[in-house]
Amino acid sequence: MNVINNIRQIRSWHTINRGTRCVLVPTMGALHEGHAALIRAARELAGPNGNVAVSIFVNPLQFGPNEDFTKYPRTLVEDLAVCRDNGADMIFAPKAEDLYPADRSIQLFETSLSKTLCGASRPGHFDGVCTVVAKLFNLVQCDDAVFGKKDYQQLAIIRQLVRDLDFNIVLHGIDTVREPDGLAMSSRNRYLTPEERAQAPAIRAALVAARDAWKNGGERDPAALLQLIKQHLQQHAPLGRIDYVDAVDANTLQPVSSSTELVVIAAAVFFGGARLIDNIELK
Repeated sequence: MNVINNIRQIRSWHTINRGTRCVLVPTMGALHEGHAALIRAARELAGPNGNVAVSIFVNPLQFGPNEDFTKYPRTLVEDLAVCRDNGADMIFAPKAEDLYPADRSIQLFETSLSKTLCGASRPGHFDGVCTVVAKLFNLVQCDDAVFGKKDYQQLAIIRQLVRDLDFNIVLHGIDTVREPDGLAMSSRNRYLTPEERAQAPAIRAALVAARDAWKNGGERDPAALLQLIKQHLQQHAPLGRIDYVDAVDANTLQPVSSSTELVVIAAAVFFGGARLIDNIELK
């Protein structure tokens, strides 16, 4: 497994491996079983003769001024072991100054899909995501890229990025990996106190309750479903503070309309300083 930490090396690696199928798994490190599942999915896509590339980079552009950039866990040694054990061929772990020169003057901006959900409460976040992902796509020159569905908005925005900027890359969304009690795996789960951790699975339970009301009870009013979720969280997760709960069109991330074919309900809940996100599709 090659570990690469600068642009010169990544370009050299790409030249050597030109013509070989490459599948990229972009991450910010602090890898857990959810990331391992993405790497395994990439390994299957790449096949025995392809390459699986994993980027590990805590991107400063996607953190707001009051967010946890300096506290975000950096566990490179452990991350390399996860990558190796799950079939990665190359790790790209650059420094911020390599990707962002001090005199840089160009950045990407997303102007539609980032206005709802997480984007509404984290202005500029998805501009930073788009900028770093575009740079990674250019540097790694991958054929495919794998993203988790836990951050549904991010996946939708990256799909738009690929379409609007004509990247010749196929995106693959992988289902959220969960703890046995339903909590979505996240690097931020480690910030939870024991009491918060005990209540955090209520996020998933509330979303499932809404799905059941949709499928079995015939409830089609988004406002009623959102109220059900909020009541469930207030009852079963009193330590949680709701950032948002919203129902949107899965493709446009805009409010549900008569033309919506797939509804996604997404939620973000603070437990102390940890902001946890989750979502569920209503089919």
